[in-house]
Amino acid sequence: MSGIGALLEPGMLVRHPAQPDWGLGQVQSNIGGKVTVNFEHAGKRVIETSRINLTPVFDS
Repeated sequence: MSGIGALLEPGMLVRHPAQPDWGLGQVQSNIGGKVTVNFEHAGKRVIETSRINLTPVFDS
């Protein structure tokens, strides 16, 4: 696993760049390049970080 996906840890806040209407998401887990995120308006989603680069949010 490489890129930003390797740095995502549980509790971090992220946004999905192609789905802004999903709102803010909180990382639940990051295992083998698959990140489970609980989004405000879309619920729990599993994102493959090799296909989608989630955007970390440091100021919410």
